[in-house]
Amino acid sequence: MTAKTELEITETAPASSCCGGSSCGTDAAEEPAAQGVTTVYDVSGMTCGHCEGAISAEVSAIPGVTSVTAVASTGKVTVVSAAPLDDEAVRAAVDEAGYDLVGQAA
Repeated sequence: MTAKTELEITETAPASSCCGGSSCGTDAAEEPAAQGVTTVYDVSGMTCGHCEGAISAEVSAIPGVTSVTAVASTGKVTVVSAAPLDDEAVRAAVDEAGYDLVGQAA
């Protein structure tokens, strides 16, 4: 026994992108600017990806933090937050991860 299925295809106007008109796949200039405050910190002691992950996890737990990028090769940790962060809160998070916050990068 076999079944036959017929599918009716209706043409519609194509969406402006794969996401139904959102900004993916379009020029970067059209994307909205990142919201929040970006601060870059110098951290000593990072040597590998595990270090980056440990610092990112601890700093991400600070209320208001929306993004953390740690780079062991440069010793830089970039934090995006809804409002300026208390440096002592960042210092405590970095310390909890087992590293030393040198201060804000110049």
